[in-house]
Amino acid sequence: MNPVHSRHQLQPTSTALASANLIRLISEIDDHGAIPARALARTLTDLSTAQIRQAVEQADALSLLDRSHTGLGLSTAGRDLADLYDHAARWARRHNYPHRVSTFAERIDRVFALLADPATPQPGRHDREAATGLSHLQRLLTEWTDAHHRPQQSAYGVAA
Repeated sequence: MNPVHSRHQLQPTSTALASANLIRLISEIDDHGAIPARALARTLTDLSTAQIRQAVEQADALSLLDRSHTGLGLSTAGRDLADLYDHAARWARRHNYPHRVSTFAERIDRVFALLADPATPQPGRHDREAATGLSHLQRLLTEWTDAHHRPQQSAYGVAA
């Protein structure tokens, strides 16, 4: 395993993985199993057709989807990312980050920003447990990146 990447090195990956539409797609499949392709709009009712298409294209570019099922399932990289999302959301909830009441996607987006951007203020800077948890999340993101990262250009910029 590579040593922990700097925040700067994780920034493109963090930014790509923190897309609200991608988070919604991956977490839905993780929570409920494979989604038939024609049922995406009925399942992800809060997303437009264009947002769904973009999330699926981004997930494909990151090799997060497994299409061998009767619909869209998660590949190993997708399952590992869903676990990373869950860890990030739990840390954020425990530390009321970014706010006491936040959506799942907002929590993940803001935690990934913490992991990637050295300029982002760190919550609980003097809170040892918060700092330890954030370091653990950075290690998990580094492990995911080392195991599954393949930098690619996509229609939406760097896929990760």
